[in-house]
Amino acid sequence: MSITRETDTAPTYWLTRFVLLRLLGTVYAVAFLVAINQLIPLIGEHGLLPVGNFFDAIRQSYGSTGAGFWKLPSLFWFWHSDAALQAVAWAGFILSLVVVAGFANAPLMAVLWFLYLSIVHAGQDWYGYGWEIQLTETGFLAIFLCPLLDMRPFPNRPTPWAIIILFRWLTWRVMVGAGMIKFRGDQTWRNATALYYYFETQPIPGPLTRWFHFLPRILLKLGVWFNWLAELVAPFFVFWPRIGRHIAGVIIVLLQVFIILSGNLSFLNWLTIIPALACFDDSFWVLILPKKLSAKARVADEQAEESKPMTITAWVITGIVGILSIQPLYNILSPNQAMNRSFEPFELVNTYGAFGSVGTQRFNVIFEGTLDDTTGNKANWTPYLYKGLPVALNKRPPQVAPYQLRLDWQMWFASMGTAEQYPWTYNLAWKLLHHDATALSLFANDPFHGRAPRYIRATIYQYKFAKPGNPQGLYWTRGLLGGWMPVLSKDDPRLIRFLRYEGWVK
Repeated sequence: MSITRETDTAPTYWLTRFVLLRLLGTVYAVAFLVAINQLIPLIGEHGLLPVGNFFDAIRQSYGSTGAGFWKLPSLFWFWHSDAALQAVAWAGFILSLVVVAGFANAPLMAVLWFLYLSIVHAGQDWYGYGWEIQLTETGFLAIFLCPLLDMRPFPNRPTPWAIIILFRWLTWRVMVGAGMIKFRGDQTWRNATALYYYFETQPIPGPLTRWFHFLPRILLKLGVWFNWLAELVAPFFVFWPRIGRHIAGVIIVLLQVFIILSGNLSFLNWLTIIPALACFDDSFWVLILPKKLSAKARVADEQAEESKPMTITAWVITGIVGILSIQPLYNILSPNQAMNRSFEPFELVNTYGAFGSVGTQRFNVIFEGTLDDTTGNKANWTPYLYKGLPVALNKRPPQVAPYQLRLDWQMWFASMGTAEQYPWTYNLAWKLLHHDATALSLFANDPFHGRAPRYIRATIYQYKFAKPGNPQGLYWTRGLLGGWMPVLSKDDPRLIRFLRYEGWVK
């Protein structure tokens, strides 16, 4: 069977599988690298939300570790020390690099899937984003793209067509879910003005975000219309014959590329590209990939042997996914659509959505400390700089994605609420008061150079993009809105009492 001329033959997916698995390995590698660097300060034994406390609470609710495990499957039920967190994160990272190098089989992909599922289920607030369950679902499907044992980039087993269809079904749910949540959720999407605000108010801006923000408004409206094309039109063509699904795939991927360029949305958009690659068969890839790869795929196709167990397994998984898709599909069609929901403990088939509403103002909470013995206006308050969120007015936002700065993300959410709604922020303040090295690792700097501040407070500001070319060379302007967290010291009895109640200090 030829993979270069397929006008009258069934499409093949050797190159599709090759590209899809490489990109998935890359996303896994980034996700596990984030875990290596951030799990201990976030959920470690002395983290902001210690995982031991979390599992103890669930165990009390369900009566036993076994019952808790089946409600929230995770390896960390059995071992959740800092060493365990690091072992799982490093194992996942190393195995991800094996996949990036071109080697994958079903057991390897299954191990990666369960390692990351274990982290997601232990991650609490820090792993409550839609792309976490999207990665677990994508990773689960990828298990069945691969032969049982053969790890070669081009094994002698054809890509199961049923699994290709499931990846397209995932693309359909991701895109249509995102489109419907926007259509139902916010007038600014319906009247095509959402991008007037989105770039300035998104979680973590990137180097090009301000440029996008100040584009002519007609282009910003065109951007919203292109979003509708990619999210509510193109997905309905992913199951069409070749030309229709190729065009649909290009449109969906282009939208993700534009979003990648315009901000720092973690690995969400890279991950969303992965199932969209299933729209393309080998007749597409031979046009853009090196001829050497196409030649290897052609040889594999000529030597391919169908595997009845692999085919049967693919159809069984298709049936399971079909049954589990009933609730997510109902959710998409429901006027009370929920965003980023899972309906069973292994996160196999989920419902998705993003930016159902767009804020019109950007708020930033900034932690500040002082070495002075006064807390009045005369005190010299020094800010803790985030790694991604804006603080300094003359600093251009860095490129962070596909890496994710989880503290920065949660502080973006926290800025739209109160400290009482995000109680771990008091634990963070406590750690800053004690110059805790792991907590400081979440920030870009230690403003007191090894000394513990006498007092900590958090203030909230409204930030706006400064117009390019302004004489002061500013990237942002801001206005003080007031206090977000009261001034605290390490001997504050209210703070100590609260932290003891939460089980964060003894």
